[in-house]
Amino acid sequence: MEAQQFYDQQQQYDQQQHEGQQEEDDQMMVSYQTLECLIEQGVAANDIQKLNDAGYHTVESVAHATSRKLAEVKGISEAKVNKLKDIAKSLVPMEFKTAFDALEDRKHLVTLTTGSTELDKLLEGGIETGSITEVFGEFRTGKTQLCHTLCVTCQMSVTDGGAEGKAIYIDTEGSFRPKRLEQIAERFGLDPQVALENVACARAHNSEHQMELLKTAAAIMSQDRYSLLVVDSATALYRTDYTGRGELSERQMHMAQFLRQLTRLAEEFGIAVLITNQVVANPDGMSFAKDSTKPIGGNIIAHASTTRLRLRKGRGENRICTVFDSPTLPEADAQFAIGASGVCDATD
Repeated sequence: MEAQQFYDQQQQYDQQQHEGQQEEDDQMMVSYQTLECLIEQGVAANDIQKLNDAGYHTVESVAHATSRKLAEVKGISEAKVNKLKDIAKSLVPMEFKTAFDALEDRKHLVTLTTGSTELDKLLEGGIETGSITEVFGEFRTGKTQLCHTLCVTCQMSVTDGGAEGKAIYIDTEGSFRPKRLEQIAERFGLDPQVALENVACARAHNSEHQMELLKTAAAIMSQDRYSLLVVDSATALYRTDYTGRGELSERQMHMAQFLRQLTRLAEEFGIAVLITNQVVANPDGMSFAKDSTKPIGGNIIAHASTTRLRLRKGRGENRICTVFDSPTLPEADAQFAIGASGVCDATD
């Protein structure tokens, strides 16, 4: 009898532990509120559908949008805009917090391993979630290979350097290779087929299509747990769609809007956003941060990126990563290598 009672107590304890763990997992999995929450606040279902069609899929996206942008949604009147803003603000706190609280929040920040020990040390854990990381460099410096590696490592458990989420890959140069993902998945002990199914990829054909894909990405991420969004490259299509000084202002304005949407997605869904950038020869002929090239996009992309990393070729398969700009990381270098299984430790 005592043995049965002990068994029942143990079963009850295990169930409580499982439920507690499940609750923690749910909290980690979802960092946003879907628009269905607005139904309880008296918002009509057809109005929610209109917001979805316009690219707003979370309460946070409504709260962070300007009234002018919401008024542009077809079928949403000014009175409804004011109501939506009031409800969204009540559900999404937008207030000051102390620096201590901000520090505590950053302690729970998840980083994605790059696959290289030295590179992870340089980045203090890996690619940061909730912000934009820009990687720029000449061809064959490892930009796309880093993107492929992160598409796999982001699926791993947090304890192994991942974020237990899926990835979205926007390819503007036709360089996405699923076969490479299989090799990287095998290296990290993941099922290659599952790893491939967890990566949604799309080919962008022009800068306008590239912007539209962000709306689709937002809809996808509101339905499941995603931890990474890759745009490789974020600037390639702008270089061909806008030519000459006469279109420079228009190009920069459109690029700024695209980057602003990336920032919103990073903060809204708590994902890591990794963008690659091309380089051009420095027109004044002077050395630019130990290199004769500089990233394109000017101040627009420089201000939008939280962390900027410059890659350059090393000896053999080795590559060198330099922290070009970061609010937290010091300027330093680290070596890594590119192999058949993605980014790995540098070879001698």
